[in-house]
Amino acid sequence: MNRSIRRLGVGLVVCYLALFVKLNWIQVLQAPELQANPLNTAEIRQDFNRSRGAITTADGALLAQSIPNPDTTSEFERLRVYPEGVLFGQVTGYFSFQYGASGIERQYTNELTGQTLTQQVKGIGDLLVNAETVGNVTVSVRKDLQQIAQAELGDREGSVVATDPRTGEVLAFWSFPSFDPNRLSGTDLEATTEAWTLLNLAPGAPLQAHQYQERYFPGSTFKIVTAASGLQSGKVTNDEPVYPSASSYTPPQTNLPIRNFGGQTCGGSLPEVLRVSCNSAFAQMGQETIGAEDMIRGSEAFGFNRPVPIDLPAPARSNFPLDVVRDPPKLAQSSIGQSDVAATPLQMAMATGAVANGGTIMSPYLMTQIRDSQGALVGEAKPTPWLTPLSPQNAETMRQNLLAVVERGTATGLQIPGFEVGGKTGTAQLGTDPPSSHTWIVGFAGPPGQPATVAVSVVVLNQSGSSEATGGRIAAPIARAVLEAAVTRRR
Repeated sequence: MNRSIRRLGVGLVVCYLALFVKLNWIQVLQAPELQANPLNTAEIRQDFNRSRGAITTADGALLAQSIPNPDTTSEFERLRVYPEGVLFGQVTGYFSFQYGASGIERQYTNELTGQTLTQQVKGIGDLLVNAETVGNVTVSVRKDLQQIAQAELGDREGSVVATDPRTGEVLAFWSFPSFDPNRLSGTDLEATTEAWTLLNLAPGAPLQAHQYQERYFPGSTFKIVTAASGLQSGKVTNDEPVYPSASSYTPPQTNLPIRNFGGQTCGGSLPEVLRVSCNSAFAQMGQETIGAEDMIRGSEAFGFNRPVPIDLPAPARSNFPLDVVRDPPKLAQSSIGQSDVAATPLQMAMATGAVANGGTIMSPYLMTQIRDSQGALVGEAKPTPWLTPLSPQNAETMRQNLLAVVERGTATGLQIPGFEVGGKTGTAQLGTDPPSSHTWIVGFAGPPGQPATVAVSVVVLNQSGSSEATGGRIAAPIARAVLEAAVTRRR
């Protein structure tokens, strides 16, 4: 009898300990993962009837606000609405009872609902003046630039990113296809379920913010990174080496040549091979001159293989392959932005911004200010350096070289009278028949003799053609329109 009681007691203690461990595992160790799951609506349910601040752009456009729910039969007193709809869907994200939140709505949900410690403390005083404890978030993106990016890209799949390289502010952040967050924020749960299903089945994955959550072959825009890595290693200067005039380059351990676009013959020192975007020279530069270790070191100094410190959820990590150490053909292909090299449009805007900003990449950000319902400042962004892939001297060398690419090279389509503009085209071949490619262009612009105020990255996907001129023909007009609007309006 006593033995049975002891066994029962031991069994109960074991069950209790197992339950204790499991509860603590869930509540402590798994809590961040569960809270980060976008399908976790527990906090959303709690917040859905809570006051929530507005989101506005740098030029005053209202992007999101909460209004009284016109459906008086609904259990929800408030309705989250997005006046600009599709135009800023991938910036604001959605705030949905069923599907959680994304974008700024997710990143700053505590600030929008007044749940930070600073806001809670201040909220005690607000009780005396009957004020809501919410945070109104201002983002750096401008409506005028966003509209230009949308109009210029049109209905072609692709992305446009514009930043201020001096601060890291994101000025334009457009990707097509996009989505209307109003379709997911409604209180008609049947309608939002249908919208969610259709958006997840739609071509081009509109719910994904491709500007920073998708990676593509960067093609010849990556030659900026290769050239900069050569300069930083001390193995490349503007004078040496002088690469032979050739139509192709065949790396060791293979009989497959890397050809120049259209069978063109090119060569020379760094400024010339950059100006004409010479594949054979850059493949040889990466493989023979710079070498695998310095190519890896140089690409990672630009942010490849690293998490990006942007204030948005789930950024993709751009990739430079590490197995090139024992694979010369892959190293040569990687040096021209092919093989397993993959970059987000945001990454290439930051790489270009480093050249324009004296060699320093600033941490990218969207939130510039948070103010309470009385207009008092609660928090603001502070520009922060992230990486320094180039010395000031090498950054200036690259800057001058990229100015020449726009003045008399492959990126002449970026020219803006009265401004200094540098850039680089890119055409990432997709190996299809007929030939098609992702067409790129990156660039920067500013007043003559002054630091550039804007850097831009544009990619247009799956375009016919595969010559270096393809990027200049398709992507350049988009980038030029955004650059021109940005530099003239921010002067």
